[in-house]
Amino acid sequence: MELSLGGAKVVAGTGGRDWEPGLPAVVLLHGAGMDHTVWALQARGLAHHGRNVLALDLPGHGGSAGPARASIAAMAEWVLQAIDAAGIGAFRIAGHSMGALVALETAALAGPRVEALALVGFAPEMRVHPDLIAAARAGEHAALEMMVSWSLGMTGMCGANPAPGLSCAGAALRLLERARYESLAADFTACDVYRGAAAAAAKIGASVLLLLGAEDRMTPVAPALAFARTLTRARTEVLAGIGHLLPIEAPVPVLAALETAL
Repeated sequence: MELSLGGAKVVAGTGGRDWEPGLPAVVLLHGAGMDHTVWALQARGLAHHGRNVLALDLPGHGGSAGPARASIAAMAEWVLQAIDAAGIGAFRIAGHSMGALVALETAALAGPRVEALALVGFAPEMRVHPDLIAAARAGEHAALEMMVSWSLGMTGMCGANPAPGLSCAGAALRLLERARYESLAADFTACDVYRGAAAAAAKIGASVLLLLGAEDRMTPVAPALAFARTLTRARTEVLAGIGHLLPIEAPVPVLAALETAL
């Protein structure tokens, strides 16, 4: 699907199905340096089981026109504008990693329009090492390699995948190699300085799922579990043996969790 915001192109996946009037809408947001294809299996599963899916490429990512937005708040404002451009009223929303922060802020902005929220690979603060930000700004491939090595749990690093012949590490690296380094650097900086999770949580009344990887070294489980206690209607699910790249490492369990939560 292609939309237009102020004349700028916005690209979104729909899970391979045309929209049907009357079905609930699910918005999916990707993480830093990625695009909507990280949700390929989940988008298709949701779209073929009674949902309209809008898996957005954020500005400066995938097929959407840039530049990348400089803050999580600015990304959330853009997401809500894209949702409005798609003619969506009430919606459910899920985000992975940086996308989880953006989903949280979008839900706070949208208020009662949000029927449910899922935060995947989430932590209320996502600090990024200065060396990683510097590598992205310099356009160094090492930035992508560091992301992959830190994002996968032991299962993913060993190559396990329900699709025969598919390498989790290889798939993640190929996806990141499509990114624009300037967008990746902007994403890292936006995550590093974000401190708005508590304020956003106070505005959210919808049910919230925090879907976490037990071996996540990018966004460790403990801060997310503590944050869940600040939400009025939250539940947590922790996937054993899984790291930070949950949609790629554990595509089927993530789909099952989203089908229930959204």
